[in-house]
Amino acid sequence: MESTLVAVNGAVAGDRHRAVHAHLVLFTVLRYVERVWRKLKRNRGSKELSEKEVECSFSSTPFQLPPYPSVMDLLVGSTARETLERVSALLGCGPTDAEVAAHLDQHDTLRHLRDQFLVPKIKDLPPSDLSLVDGAEECIYLVGNSLGLQPRTARKYVEEELDKWAKAAIHGHTEGSRPWAWAENNIEELMANVVGAKPEEVALMNGLTVNLHLLLLSFYKPTSRRHKILLEEKAFPSDHYAVESQIRLRGLDPQKSMLLLSPRPGEETLRIDDILEAIEKEGDSIAVVMFSGVQYYTGQLFDMAAITEAGQRKGCYVGFDCAHAAGNAELKLHDWGVDFACWCSYKYINSGAGGLAGAFIHEKHRDTIQPALLGWWGHDLKTRFQMNNVMELQPGVSGFRLSNQPILLVCPLQASLEVFNMTSMQALRRKSLLLTGYLEYLIQHYYSEDAAQPHKAHVHIVTPSDPQQRGCQLSLSFSVPILKIFRELEKRGVACDMREPNVLRVAPVPLYNSFSDVHRFIQTLGSALTASSQ
Repeated sequence: MESTLVAVNGAVAGDRHRAVHAHLVLFTVLRYVERVWRKLKRNRGSKELSEKEVECSFSSTPFQLPPYPSVMDLLVGSTARETLERVSALLGCGPTDAEVAAHLDQHDTLRHLRDQFLVPKIKDLPPSDLSLVDGAEECIYLVGNSLGLQPRTARKYVEEELDKWAKAAIHGHTEGSRPWAWAENNIEELMANVVGAKPEEVALMNGLTVNLHLLLLSFYKPTSRRHKILLEEKAFPSDHYAVESQIRLRGLDPQKSMLLLSPRPGEETLRIDDILEAIEKEGDSIAVVMFSGVQYYTGQLFDMAAITEAGQRKGCYVGFDCAHAAGNAELKLHDWGVDFACWCSYKYINSGAGGLAGAFIHEKHRDTIQPALLGWWGHDLKTRFQMNNVMELQPGVSGFRLSNQPILLVCPLQASLEVFNMTSMQALRRKSLLLTGYLEYLIQHYYSEDAAQPHKAHVHIVTPSDPQQRGCQLSLSFSVPILKIFRELEKRGVACDMREPNVLRVAPVPLYNSFSDVHRFIQTLGSALTASSQ
């Protein structure tokens, strides 16, 4: 007891983080003493207690100190700005100083996850100019929204299967830790956890656009009255092409059956009120509402729950392309009642270029929605290899499978999903809010438009400022030509991406990016802006 109180007093003299924990400890100790005292009084009443009796009572009553909270735990409910200003006050420095990033990294309970990935060295990135930067340093990798980093165990898993192929050949279909004939089944539960679904609602197969076509073939059943598909005007091109071709496949005119939503004049992102109003107004003619979870260009996170409810209330099926949402935002596809969804896995889910994609069909459609196209992998596994040509269709999304999944694509996906399984989407999202908020804070501090310096290059953030309306990506536009800035960043070891006509996408991924990555990026952006203006 004495040692506990000494520890408390020592902690109170430290920074706020330790002080808050100290108060929790002290409160716990006092409650513990009160509990023991009441127990003694109950047993002995008003009789005088001996020192030995008191000592025995404390010894026989269990006591456990509260766990040391992380910075993320202590700052729940605070905005990123409040957090940064609070931490900087603790450290006696400014919110933009590198010490703040170092402190946040030190207290980040997810920092160990970075070690599960291979971060390229600057010298290994082709555009790097080693006269400007130290090639031995890790690059500033902020493009997980386009291609995630390689999980450390991916190579090991791939080599295991190549070795199995070399040594066991055809027996690899049914032998080993990941039998090729059903290897994807072993990781569907891990994927389901990432997207907020039940395992039986998820299938791992094909690529995203293939899955979108398969889903639309079953969910898009146009009639003379209800024939439209609603999507955002600037949807990812592959989604736009898929929807357009599905409409033409039914003999309809995309000009009449594609309903495209645009932001209001002078605005860059869609308002949820406008989306819901369009569904309410046009809903009787809409067959399918097909939105992105996160808009690839602007980084806007749509309110999927509200869109789903509004669409279904009007009798529409509601589906989402979750390419930029899966592994980024906290999804609850099952709880929200989403009808269908699809996503790729090479962005935030880190399965490698062209990795195995995912598809979701809600369990409520398990026995009512049938695949339009069949393949033998949709046949029940128990009788699949009897080869009697009598289809025993698996229920739900599993029946949409066509072919055996490539084992060499299953391996890196498994490697990444196992890292996700070391934490939760809730914890990742909590870190992401602060990480992207930190990026936003520094951009606004250094690179906002300055009326006093009208010729100074400035940065505009296209992505919504409301943290609940974005994932980890910020889309940036510039007052100077963007291509020059992009090339200067690449020379200095920054990996981000540019999207036409005028956006630089920067995505600090909570799974492996650090607060120091963000701080380094901001400093490098200053150098790039200076160099691009010369």
